[in-house]
Amino acid sequence: MTSTDRPVDVCVVGSANLDLVATVDRLPAPGETVPGSSYHEYAGGKGLNQAVAAARAGVRVAMIGAVGRDAAGVALREVMATDAIDDRHVATVDAPTGRALIGVSAAAENLIIVVAGANDLVTVDVAPPAAVYLSQLEVPLDAIRAAFTAARAAGAVTVLNPAPVKELPDDVLSLCDIVVPNEHEVELLGGVERLLAIVGRAVVVTHGAEGAVLHERTGTWVVAPVVVQPVDTTGAGDCFCGNLCARLSLGDDLPTALAYASAAAALSTTVSGAVPSMPRRDDVIGLQTAGG
Repeated sequence: MTSTDRPVDVCVVGSANLDLVATVDRLPAPGETVPGSSYHEYAGGKGLNQAVAAARAGVRVAMIGAVGRDAAGVALREVMATDAIDDRHVATVDAPTGRALIGVSAAAENLIIVVAGANDLVTVDVAPPAAVYLSQLEVPLDAIRAAFTAARAAGAVTVLNPAPVKELPDDVLSLCDIVVPNEHEVELLGGVERLLAIVGRAVVVTHGAEGAVLHERTGTWVVAPVVVQPVDTTGAGDCFCGNLCARLSLGDDLPTALAYASAAAALSTTVSGAVPSMPRRDDVIGLQTAGG
């Protein structure tokens, strides 16, 4: 698997969705109907969110994914073009573009239903050269396995955000230098110790508004939270991952990259929507300079 593409800083292997977002006072219980106060459509999908986040951090980004032959697919490619994301490895397939149905409460909590569509057809035939490879679990494991195998062979750093969480075989985890689960996902994957015994370098456990913890074989390092007034937490984890990989591609050590990613993720919660909330580098640096 080779490529003659111009190298990029970050290559994201992942999903691209159209997010259908309804705002409600509170999220419904099972079987309950609640009135919505607003409705919007945004570009989303964990892959596209993370690609946009990395691009807005000021690095060159390519994406491997798939969209359908529909208006949503056209719209998502326009988003990639706007943020200068190389979409030459995003296929157009005979399936609907992915969708996410999202409810957001007045307390900034969310409920999400994802319909994979074209994302289930993502394959990796060519792996463009990149310093860092990033993926999630909204595309087939075979695609991740192929991309990370090629990336490792080329000397790239591989980062996996295991969400939505599912059982992961050891051969996939062993291709990962860094795994970034949240506090719930890490337990479903067998805990930090199990992951550290398999992955190449580190496990970063995110804790939402409480920050994150870096686990390495030599010890742990706490990533302090950045305090903001949240409006919508949709995409905050994706923002964290995209910015982490952007900073790693620029040569930051892990603690420095994580501090930047934490500030970016906090800032993203102050804006509604996933892709629209991804902050620009200058704004993140401004927040860090101001002390959060």
